[in-house]
Amino acid sequence: MRILLPTGRATVEVVRKAAAGIDARVVVTGKIASFLAPATLLALLSEGDYDMAIVSGMCTASFAEVEEATGVPVYLGPRHAADLALVLPLLPEITLSRTVPADEFLAGERRREAELRIARTEEEADFLYSVRGVKIGGGSRIKVLAEIMDAHRVADLHERVEHLFAAGADIVDLGFGFDATPDQVCAAFSSLDDIDRPLSVDTQDPALIAAALPRADLVLSLQEENIPRVGELVARAGACAVVVPGRKGLSANLAMARDAGVECLLADPLLPPAGSGLVKSLARFGGWDVPLFFGAGNVVELLDADSIGANALLCAMAAEVGAAVVFTSEHSDKTRGSIREMRRASEMMVLSCGRPYPKDLGLDLLVIKEKRRRREPPLEYRDCVQAGPVPEEIEYDPRGNFRIGIEGSDIVAVIRDRAYRGTSWAEVFSTLLAEGEVSLLDHAAYLGKELYKAELAIRFGRSFEQDGPF
Repeated sequence: MRILLPTGRATVEVVRKAAAGIDARVVVTGKIASFLAPATLLALLSEGDYDMAIVSGMCTASFAEVEEATGVPVYLGPRHAADLALVLPLLPEITLSRTVPADEFLAGERRREAELRIARTEEEADFLYSVRGVKIGGGSRIKVLAEIMDAHRVADLHERVEHLFAAGADIVDLGFGFDATPDQVCAAFSSLDDIDRPLSVDTQDPALIAAALPRADLVLSLQEENIPRVGELVARAGACAVVVPGRKGLSANLAMARDAGVECLLADPLLPPAGSGLVKSLARFGGWDVPLFFGAGNVVELLDADSIGANALLCAMAAEVGAAVVFTSEHSDKTRGSIREMRRASEMMVLSCGRPYPKDLGLDLLVIKEKRRRREPPLEYRDCVQAGPVPEEIEYDPRGNFRIGIEGSDIVAVIRDRAYRGTSWAEVFSTLLAEGEVSLLDHAAYLGKELYKAELAIRFGRSFEQDGPF
């Protein structure tokens, strides 16, 4: 297979190194690889016998006419020449894209393959219990249980529950404090009648458990004090129950729940926060004959660290001890996004089966840091002008000033009581230019900076303050 690799002077050595040992011709077509013109490529292909051409993933020109004239397919390589070494060894087993850069295309293909494997594995997995169609235990994926605290006080409970399911929760848990009444519990579950997904009740109050049982699929939690009062009710309802140690211990309480007729049981040995016996507690998670409940949410909430890595590591721990359900929450701003993170982590555990570690799976939880840094060729220039201080005097744009903010997943720019909305800084900015709302270059630069900062705030779930630091 003969490949033509047109490139620029700045990246030629990187491309040659990537093509070493492959039947490829590396040709310099100018200073910048992405400026390759169709006519230049046509002339190069006419000089030899090639099976394909791979051009820079940054090229924006169409090479359809070149393909038609030569019969040689022209594919987009990666956007960065440094990634070419990762792409070429995959040929010809994979077919690159003519419209999507190779790095994006391959990442997308690996992600789709990973998602198909997850779905297929779950469909074929054995299980111990089924809770409203969701498999629990056995060889099935660790299920994510998301908690809503004080559900009887949540005005938009229906919307909140739907949001958590959409974020990746398998089960949504409604928590009720000591001030809740049975009527409030009934009202909360009744408001969710049209949601045919697993719901649980989180309380140890027998009266509140009883009020929830007509709809609750799972009860958190049973122990020696409430099992005599509601154990048989839970059994008759066919609900699943999480059993905690209480004063008698986990073994005794599991036996008591079984004697009451509860067949679907999960054991919760309890997971304390980091610094309060987290590592020592993991020893208690071994040797049980029922599926395990892993309370990761309390650990993450009580740790002042980004939740992404913490959730990934805790889910890996849950997988190692054989947990069937992992509990998480989003009670604070710092843990917002934990449901989606824990769901992704549980999927990574599925993909890591048969591997020594959860790496190179097609899915990951890398958000800020990179898996590998690119080593781009150094910039070339003859003269250098050192940037000076920003002028103290500001010239205001005669078109007016903008107030920029975010609303949900939209960036909003307001001028003269007119709002411009969009999901990316580029579309908002281009619309502002098209509408003639900007007349000064420095104002345009300022708007680009603030709009992109707003986009980053949305992407990373952070606060946005115009003129403030990100």
